[in-house]
Amino acid sequence: MTTAAAQVQCPGAVTGPGPAGPRVAVLLPAYNEALAIGAVIEAFRAALPEATIYVYDNNSRDATAEIARAAGAVVRSERRQGKGYVVRRMFADVDADIYLMCDADATYEAAAAPAMVERLLRDGLDMVVATRSAVSETAYRPAHAFGNRMLTGIVRVIFGNVFTDMLSGYRVFSRRFVKSFPITSQGFEIETELTIHALELQMPVDEVRARFTDRPAGSTSKLNTVRDGLRILRTIVGLLRLERPFQLFGWIGALFMALSVLAGWPVVTEFLRTGLVPRLPTAVLATGLMLIGWLSVFSGLILDSVTRARQEVKRLRYLELAGVHALAAPDPLAAAAAAPR
Repeated sequence: MTTAAAQVQCPGAVTGPGPAGPRVAVLLPAYNEALAIGAVIEAFRAALPEATIYVYDNNSRDATAEIARAAGAVVRSERRQGKGYVVRRMFADVDADIYLMCDADATYEAAAAPAMVERLLRDGLDMVVATRSAVSETAYRPAHAFGNRMLTGIVRVIFGNVFTDMLSGYRVFSRRFVKSFPITSQGFEIETELTIHALELQMPVDEVRARFTDRPAGSTSKLNTVRDGLRILRTIVGLLRLERPFQLFGWIGALFMALSVLAGWPVVTEFLRTGLVPRLPTAVLATGLMLIGWLSVFSGLILDSVTRARQEVKRLRYLELAGVHALAAPDPLAAAAAAPR
């Protein structure tokens, strides 16, 4: 059991257990962020003065951990390289009512944190995503912006039209989200998995705008546009196979059926005209393609039944945990004890 996260009172927030409100944990995954980590910690301490700030160092070769510790953060480490591994460790170790996760590169606006937490509490949400609003032409590289729009668009078409900035690294979660999220990602594709998990369970979510600035001078991005973009695309395809198997295998089956019709149409017309099948190899090919198409469709149907059962289990686990509205619910036993006799 970790040290209990501190409590924070946000403007307009629903009061939770204890006089100071719900416990908020700020989670900062960090890898070689010595130039930024101190400023990030100070910014979040100013924005959420009563929150506990956790820095999870992911094999940094600079003084990231030492600077974070000196700034008063709780510093822990994750040896397996990759942001997905770090998020898995943070979600498992830290116990709080509300979780705020942000990249530790000083590009996101810490001052937006109280509004994000307040939105989560006020509307009873499970996740609030900060959509990035670049303050300069160099803050958001064109290749990254294009890749984000393309990948976000793919997810919106397949899984639902909710988010406009799927790859944002600045989010606020309820405890119900964090403790019911079965993480499988290893690297920067973690944001994609977080987004699709919320969409598949139809969780209440929202977005807020936040400023996005340049990294500190001398600091470099760890994101590789092409390599990480391909990993995210592979994650989307993998989650499509797991969460929407009939949709995926139905498309594949329809493709094979269409190829079968194209290959077999001349053979069928020749047979109807002459009663002969002069191109036997083509007929065999068309038959094989049609069989593969139907096998793909039926495989999708079977896997879809398995997926529905798995989603029901995930949904039940999600519903076992109290939502953020429960933070404001009075304890009936405590109320009965305090009532005048």
